[in-house]
Amino acid sequence: MIPETMKAVVLTVPTNAQNVQLTEYPVPRVRPGWVLVKVKAFGMNHSEKILRLSEINADDIEKPIIPGIECAGEIADESDSSFQKGQKVVALMGGMGRSFHGSYAQYALLPTHHVFSVSTDLNWQEIAAVPETYFTAWGSLFECLNLQPEDTLLIRGATCALGYAAIQIAKAWGCKVIATTHRERKLPLLKEADRAIVDTGILAGKVKGATKALELVGAKTLYDTLNCMEKGAIVCNTGVLGGVYRWNGFDPIKSIPNGVYLTGFYSNWPTQERIDEIFNFLTVHKKKPCLGKCFDFSCIDKACEALDSGMINGKIVVTVSK
Repeated sequence: MIPETMKAVVLTVPTNAQNVQLTEYPVPRVRPGWVLVKVKAFGMNHSEKILRLSEINADDIEKPIIPGIECAGEIADESDSSFQKGQKVVALMGGMGRSFHGSYAQYALLPTHHVFSVSTDLNWQEIAAVPETYFTAWGSLFECLNLQPEDTLLIRGATCALGYAAIQIAKAWGCKVIATTHRERKLPLLKEADRAIVDTGILAGKVKGATKALELVGAKTLYDTLNCMEKGAIVCNTGVLGGVYRWNGFDPIKSIPNGVYLTGFYSNWPTQERIDEIFNFLTVHKKKPCLGKCFDFSCIDKACEALDSGMINGKIVVTVSK
């Protein structure tokens, strides 16, 4: 039986972590082209922090809004889709938590084309750590960087959930990995990498042999990253951990070194094929996502504080229902 109301985080204005709270909110009514998912758990993401603290003011954000760009759960109402009630699924992106209500809730009404079936022995917390993080890592490495086993991959800003996933995938693929962090105390967390470096903001001249680069700090260090690379190298700008969202004064002729290629990955269009590839990779290589810390939904304010602190090593996951 689907209840009339549910617990959810509902935002209308910028909200600090300590002020995030659960409220009673109507369970969405299903409609054609959409399915109702009972949320079991969801991963937390940097973009949700940006939404909660500032982006909520943007005119293109539907308000009130339930945040959350990904979740893992079960089909509660399959509507006119080919899903079955009780089927295990994940969902991510496509406007979740911005254009329509997202996953910080007990139920989420989601467009069928952004909901994907999963077959895995991972538990709900582990499943919830996969969708956005691994899809972004997978797309960045293979679709954008065309990663090959003989590559040396530089990951800048590697001590985040996405960085750990990228290291895990690249090493399983046979690549050499150079990983950076701006905190010296976090160097031991990069033990899977072949080389770990403290990032002072300038790596040019310190890194040799990199043929591919995953830039997770963003525009703040992108120019320097481009100048670290070998001829013929590719740099994929995927993250914005540095808090700089635009590359002011960018000159595509002068800013990109000759013989180096720049691309970026936008994770808004996942597919069932890619989700299957990712979960199959985890199964075949006997890998599990790096869980940083897990919270109960009742402690959502503490989970948001952990997200905002940037001190959690690995993916933050919130368990919504058993």
